[in-house]
Amino acid sequence: MMFSLFFPDKNAKPDNSKRGDPNDPRVRLKRDCVGLLAAFKLSDPCDQILIVANTHIYWDPQWIDVKLAQAKYLLSRVSQFEQLISNKYNCKPSVIIAGDFNSTPGDKVYNYLLSANLGSTDEAPIKLRSLYAANGGEPEYTNYTPGFTGTLDYIFLSDGSSIKPTSLLRLPRGDSEDVKGGLPNFRHPSDHLPIGADFLVVNI
Repeated sequence: MMFSLFFPDKNAKPDNSKRGDPNDPRVRLKRDCVGLLAAFKLSDPCDQILIVANTHIYWDPQWIDVKLAQAKYLLSRVSQFEQLISNKYNCKPSVIIAGDFNSTPGDKVYNYLLSANLGSTDEAPIKLRSLYAANGGEPEYTNYTPGFTGTLDYIFLSDGSSIKPTSLLRLPRGDSEDVKGGLPNFRHPSDHLPIGADFLVVNI
């Protein structure tokens, strides 16, 4: 089904007077960003439950409050989902949260995601660690464009997880021919580079 809106009179203009106050939280926080949650029962080599969440946080660096609200909402829903799975299967599931957080290391969103490990007053409901930060440091960049180069994408793993990272996907250096001139290019079809990890399931 398709809908179209036409203005037959060239002098007719849409009425934008009721678009809403951009500072109203009901307007400001309403963005077309998403988060996905899924639970998997691993049968080999042992019965373990793995929760995987991914997301794409709002992009605008001037709207840090929106990005922080999205990160808090994401973790609150992951925590609720974790509790639901835990009660149903009588276990402690491992949690992986990954995505484009549109946030650089050390900013408010990044610090909040790790805040349960820092004793912060604004503590996240799940203890997480960044896989790259815990294994040599965050990448030099995951987004490489003429206007911006920096790290925006992360993989977080819950504390006490029954899965352990064995290797991480390494990214090209800033002086690499792979990214010369910025992304996307014929080697990388996105302005973001892929990040990834291999895991070992620990029988506990």
